[in-house]
Amino acid sequence: MTHGAGGLSALDEYPIHQTAQPVAWPASSDRNFYDRCYLNAHDRSGEIFVITGMGYYPNLGTKDAFFFVARPGKDGAPGTHTALHLSDLADTDRLNQHVGPYRIEIIEPLQKLRVVLEETEGISADLTWEGSFPVLQEMPHVLRTGARVTLDAQRFAQVGTWSGHVVVDGERIEVTPDRWVGTRDRSWGIRPVGEAEPAGAPANPPFDGMWWLYVPMRFDDFAVVVIMQEDPDGYRSLNDCHRIWPDGRIEQLGWPQVAIHYESGTRMPSGATLRTTTADGRTLEMEVSSLLAAPLNVGAGYGGDPDWSHGLWKSEKFAERVTYDLADPAVAGRVMFACVDHVGRAVLTEDGATHEGWGLFEHFCLGRHDASGFGDWFATAP
Repeated sequence: MTHGAGGLSALDEYPIHQTAQPVAWPASSDRNFYDRCYLNAHDRSGEIFVITGMGYYPNLGTKDAFFFVARPGKDGAPGTHTALHLSDLADTDRLNQHVGPYRIEIIEPLQKLRVVLEETEGISADLTWEGSFPVLQEMPHVLRTGARVTLDAQRFAQVGTWSGHVVVDGERIEVTPDRWVGTRDRSWGIRPVGEAEPAGAPANPPFDGMWWLYVPMRFDDFAVVVIMQEDPDGYRSLNDCHRIWPDGRIEQLGWPQVAIHYESGTRMPSGATLRTTTADGRTLEMEVSSLLAAPLNVGAGYGGDPDWSHGLWKSEKFAERVTYDLADPAVAGRVMFACVDHVGRAVLTEDGATHEGWGLFEHFCLGRHDASGFGDWFATAP
């Protein structure tokens, strides 16, 4: 790339421009502009949960990736997280998505891709994703703090299967599509990334809490994607519930009624019951259970993770491996304030027939949430 080419890249050869500037330059100068993907994989057993992702932060000049393996402890004891973190300078070659030894190859857009991690500190992977149903374009997600937009994101989601292998410290884990399933999403726009910004004046009113539920599930004949957010008083600021059919039809499923089943003395759910309706008024009930919980602020870089934050500048060609023991009190103390991803199993009942599904059960409840009976930041389930 010569200096005279500025921000031009191979993408500028295509008629895809949205603004009067190179594609590599975001239309927004907001430091928090991001473009990121998230993917997970599991074998339906609750014995392993692989979560990975990659992001570009062009206004911060960085790109990064992570590869994360969660496993349970013995006899119900807290398990471990093994995380690999990678970071580097951002570039304009978006057709060649890579961070050091990690890359994502788009084999068939919106349908098939490959995730490759060359051996790094004892971890490697070669995984191919196949979408089971078409992607779903979710509703735009916008949040404000006072006058400022703090989140303005667009996302698409998909459920599918995996094939390939993962190697951790010499243990080769075969991944076959008859057993291994997962979910993925890609989102872009504005969200807090990188180093913390100066706070400015205190928020008015102050942030009092947030309730969140994200459940993309793969069934044999269809997919269901539920995404919801509520304020402390129970006001639902985001309600997005759809069923996706193999032929591409997207069916709205109304306004779900949700009961989260929290474990006593915690805010960790063992499952949830979701009831929603079809356009003709029939009830669908989905009973979701957690087989393995993976708090995302323990190595995955989400939700105030003190060790790894997406978009945070580390150094060129940065790589580190970190292993966490969830029984360590210093680690366990984070969990109540985490967004937690669960290996999820679902049983959906419709017109007397039941359907078994697998996917992601993601939930957190921070601070006050009147509908759940949590009056403050430290309240827990009875």
